[in-house]
Amino acid sequence: MSESKPYIIGVTGGSGSGKTRFLRSLIESFDSGVASISQDDYYWPREMQVADDNGEINFDRPESIDYESFAKDLMALSLGKDVEKQEYTFNNPKVQAKNLIIKAAPVILVEGIFIFHYQKIAELIDMKIFVDAKDYIRLQRRLTRDRVERGYDADDVLYKYENHIMPSYQRYIEPHKEHADIVVPNNKDFGAALEVVKAFVQSKINRHTV
Repeated sequence: MSESKPYIIGVTGGSGSGKTRFLRSLIESFDSGVASISQDDYYWPREMQVADDNGEINFDRPESIDYESFAKDLMALSLGKDVEKQEYTFNNPKVQAKNLIIKAAPVILVEGIFIFHYQKIAELIDMKIFVDAKDYIRLQRRLTRDRVERGYDADDVLYKYENHIMPSYQRYIEPHKEHADIVVPNNKDFGAALEVVKAFVQSKINRHTV
């Protein structure tokens, strides 16, 4: 018997855990049948973000995301409707924002650090995956990513990691680890876990197309 409703898989984890790389590796394993939507494309504009006591904008708050629009678009995908959205460029003036068109598919992959925290989004997710890594490894990855991809200064990255990222992780993200359906350890690689999830996703695609 075929399934008509898309199966929704949520992938979360602390900043630098490797959740985005895990998601990309999963997507690249399929030519069709899979679509993805990222929380990162739903940040409120910089001028709407809140600054801390030192005047540094804190993007690591649940309120920094337009989760109502995020939930609305995810709901549309769950109903088999396509979604159009402008890419968020993390305030990098060197990057030209793309117009994203997310096609509905048998399996929808949802990524973001707060996706299990937002009730409207969590309720739509059928399987919850938590990508986990040790604190010092996540910090190393964050330093590399933000300096290379987003042009941030190392001191700025370290400040935000200590004052924004870690407090947010401990309060809004880590508590959901114990409720995840799958915890993916990613201190070195996630190859074995990826193969398991790939097989499961393929089974869902197959059931949808039979």
